[in-house]
Amino acid sequence: MPQHHHTHAHRCTDCAGFASAAIATGLTLADGTRQTITVACLTCHGTGARPLTAAKTA
Repeated sequence: MPQHHHTHAHRCTDCAGFASAAIATGLTLADGTRQTITVACLTCHGTGARPLTAAKTA
């Protein structure tokens, strides 16, 4: 049975598909959990997909 290789060509090249991350601020909340902030990739705006580029005109 042949193996099919599916490429993921539409991933963002800056974040490699990991579009957002939760970063701990170092503060602990009253209930004992850590305060976090969510940061999105600036290139794909948190989608994980490569942004569309404008078509080149001759």
